[in-house]
Amino acid sequence: MTTKPFPHPRGGPSFWRSSPGELDDYRSPGGVPSETDIAIIGGGFSGDSLVTHLLSSSEAEGKSILVLEARELCSGATGRNGGHSKPDAYKMTSYLASKFGLAAAAEVADFELANIAAVEEFVRASGADCDFILTRAVDVQLSESDNASLKAGYDRLIDAGVESTKSVFYMHGKDAETGINLQTNTPVLSISPRQEERHWVLMTQRGIVRAKQVIMATNAYTAALLPEYHSKIIPYRAICSRIVIPSTPPLLPNTYAIRFNEWDFDYLIPRPDGSIVVGGARRIYLKRLEDWYGNVNDEDLIGRAHHYFDGYMQRHFRGWENSNARTDQVWTGIMGYSSDRLPRIGRIPGRDNMFIMSGFTGHGMPQVFLAAKGTAQMALIGCSYADSKLPRVFEETQERLSSTENLVMDLYDKLPPDAKL
Repeated sequence: MTTKPFPHPRGGPSFWRSSPGELDDYRSPGGVPSETDIAIIGGGFSGDSLVTHLLSSSEAEGKSILVLEARELCSGATGRNGGHSKPDAYKMTSYLASKFGLAAAAEVADFELANIAAVEEFVRASGADCDFILTRAVDVQLSESDNASLKAGYDRLIDAGVESTKSVFYMHGKDAETGINLQTNTPVLSISPRQEERHWVLMTQRGIVRAKQVIMATNAYTAALLPEYHSKIIPYRAICSRIVIPSTPPLLPNTYAIRFNEWDFDYLIPRPDGSIVVGGARRIYLKRLEDWYGNVNDEDLIGRAHHYFDGYMQRHFRGWENSNARTDQVWTGIMGYSSDRLPRIGRIPGRDNMFIMSGFTGHGMPQVFLAAKGTAQMALIGCSYADSKLPRVFEETQERLSSTENLVMDLYDKLPPDAKL
């Protein structure tokens, strides 16, 4: 794994980025400023959500805000994922309850449900030009042992009265320009303190910026600029696809996760145009560390998994055997996996006026929008993490940074022998 995981200079095509928008390569007039009050490094979902919440606060009035994105806007994981914004009210919640206690786990579950509601309200109120379709989600368990473990955890949460988990039911058997200075294609090369002015100095390819505050919305690429995040936020390359059907397909009214066992699962989202976005294929590539662990090359596909999605619907869904569904496109994306599998949000220990909002571990869609709201409040009004209404277990601390725990590598180490080379 490289110690400087900067974004690949180019990313390969993905379905979501087939028609780039006018802001994708936008650079605000005047170029890179020499000074700014708040610098946001990263122009994906996290950075964009931060901008939304900063601009909605009266405390931001008169403050200059700079967004520096290494490539095109939303060209990283935001434009390469499966499009799934799915709260996890039973699997991850059960795990967190066993590790941190019921109250902390319920905080995360409630936060994710509130995040979905907040995104829905923002889309409705703003008239955002986007695809946002609220559906139920179906998780199909194909492993009896994994199913028994998940069901037991689910039952414990229900018995404990966790409200968010009550929204889950179990069945077995059949059953644009805004005053923000946006500079795309402007990677930040280094960050260093300038103590006499209490500024952070950001070195870019197009000039130097002195920032009073910095928010790291860099996810997988955080360690390229902050060495303490090497092995704490690990680039994880994954693969996704779009499947099309030439005729009218059988109805799929929900989103889906197909869990083959504890470590192997796929996820699907049907789209209004009849196509289906499918991601996963872990069984094909997870045993090859070089394919995914620490890999930031999203220009190339994971070659051995390229054809995994061919015939996918015919294999897994009844009524699709003669649908002629075919794989239309396959792409890769780089997620940022936190070493303890939890997002890292808040003030960065040992770095005054620097905040982080990264390490979403492939689960950022149901967390990012409200995470940005809390982070924006910490930056603007100096509120404590405790007052930000963010889940306690997400807070970045020196203890987390000092831990040698690496649950990402554990994912590989715990693979059954027949899944490894």
